[in-house]
Amino acid sequence: MPPPSALAIAKQKGLDLVEISPTAVPPVCRIMDFGKYQYQEQKRSREAKKHQRVIEVKEIKFRPKVDEHDYDFKKKHIERFLADGDKVKATIFFRGREMTRQGLGRQLLTKLIQEIGDKAIVENMPRQEGNTLHAILAPPKTSAPAKPKPPQAQQQQHSGGGPQNPPAAQNQ
Repeated sequence: MPPPSALAIAKQKGLDLVEISPTAVPPVCRIMDFGKYQYQEQKRSREAKKHQRVIEVKEIKFRPKVDEHDYDFKKKHIERFLADGDKVKATIFFRGREMTRQGLGRQLLTKLIQEIGDKAIVENMPRQEGNTLHAILAPPKTSAPAKPKPPQAQQQQHSGGGPQNPPAAQNQ
């Protein structure tokens, strides 16, 4: 239909004439409430963001002459970060004369990679950049859970027999 008559129908109904596909021949338009449409789109994008998982890269720094307890303590942190689904950048920082003993740093990183084993995938093998040696570890594809849910969501989920819709979703 011609645009002026479509505009007249839209005004009569109190709605807007929105161009859907301007590249089509003839252009495709729809009569709708544009404000409501924008609100629904924003709502969908917010809902999509809720379900996204942002993977962070956590960094753990070692020194070449790290003590066994410190090493174990930092290794547990790495395992926890990997269990949470985050990537870990294990860095060994050399200062001064330690640069002549880079083999110690490589041994430390290979020991870490072997001990973590199946809990991580090595994305970047140990690599020297200036006075730092680093490797990037990622969680394995199968066991990368999302961050834990807030306590309220867990209580609602376990209180009933099956999954329930929140009250806002039931009204629609």
